[in-house]
Amino acid sequence: MSGNTARRPLRADALRNYERILAAAQGAFAAHGASASLEEIARQAGVGSATLHRHFPSRRSLLEVVFHDRVEALCAKAQERAEENEPGAALFSWLGDLNAYAAASRGLVASLLHDGRDTDLLQQNDSCKTMITTAADELLRRARQAGAVRPGVHTEDLLTLVSAISLATEHPDDEQAGRLLDIAIHGIRLHQHQRAATNRETPARFSE
Repeated sequence: MSGNTARRPLRADALRNYERILAAAQGAFAAHGASASLEEIARQAGVGSATLHRHFPSRRSLLEVVFHDRVEALCAKAQERAEENEPGAALFSWLGDLNAYAAASRGLVASLLHDGRDTDLLQQNDSCKTMITTAADELLRRARQAGAVRPGVHTEDLLTLVSAISLATEHPDDEQAGRLLDIAIHGIRLHQHQRAATNRETPARFSE
């Protein structure tokens, strides 16, 4: 459950309903945008409309938690990747997670921009952006120390790359986004012959 707002502890059955509503809302907002039917979300969650509104009094309150919870899950995934993989593999795998997150969020963001309602959610999510940047910073730092990425790669470069891929593949299928990310990762990765050259001499333009 999101820590975005202080809530009283929920009973087990209420917590199950809360999580079901969130899961249904995430899918509905991704597929149909911010105007997705709250009644349909309740139906998919297996609860009544009154239960949905008891947990989320307004559409906006539900949108806020969906945004924040998905970012929390993405950043938790970064920690999992770091614990389960070598530094380079952890970074590259998480970039795939970020790519999937960007694709799933695209419809919701486009919908907010299109209908003009609640667009301030996009500006108010600085904390979400900070969470993503912090997670990427740590993965990149570890990968850089392990010699897994080429010199001169910065966190903002990686985030911009994933954002650009998401924008470029707005209509094609998700497989193209994956292929483009693979191409980008090949360029980011420090290959064996490059590592040898870097060990001999680090170009001044890449010095920190």
